[in-house]
Amino acid sequence: MIGLNTLKPAEGSRHRRKIIGRGVGSGHGRTSTRGSKGQKSRSGDGSNMSHFEGGQISLVRRIPKRGFSNAAFRKQYEIVNLDVIVSKFNTGDEITVAKLKEAGIIKKGKLVKVLANGGNIDKKFTVSANSFSKTAKGIIEKAGGKVVIVEA
Repeated sequence: MIGLNTLKPAEGSRHRRKIIGRGVGSGHGRTSTRGSKGQKSRSGDGSNMSHFEGGQISLVRRIPKRGFSNAAFRKQYEIVNLDVIVSKFNTGDEITVAKLKEAGIIKKGKLVKVLANGGNIDKKFTVSANSFSKTAKGIIEKAGGKVVIVEA
């Protein structure tokens, strides 16, 4: 009769945990299944050092270092498209970085760049941001709005 009390795992599917370093009689004593001597038989074997090349000077150190990375000084803008601004704000509103953050359009709110995605607009806005594309600036001013560039 099959029941929950008679269920057992399939033969050979469950293994006993390997107990190592508990004497020769256990079958896993002495070298604890690691073979004999050498770097990998020691604890903290150093095999996880990806740049280690067996004592040879590693590739990282052989190749000359040149150039400059601008990553630490790069300005990363959060992009806001005009069609999003038109859908979230009313005519005559003064749109600032803080209001964009409040409306959930931007997340971090450090540097904001307005792009012209969405074509022509029919609402008049005063938009304050850190940067504008030429097209976006032209579209806002053509609709009678005002563009204010805020220095970061």
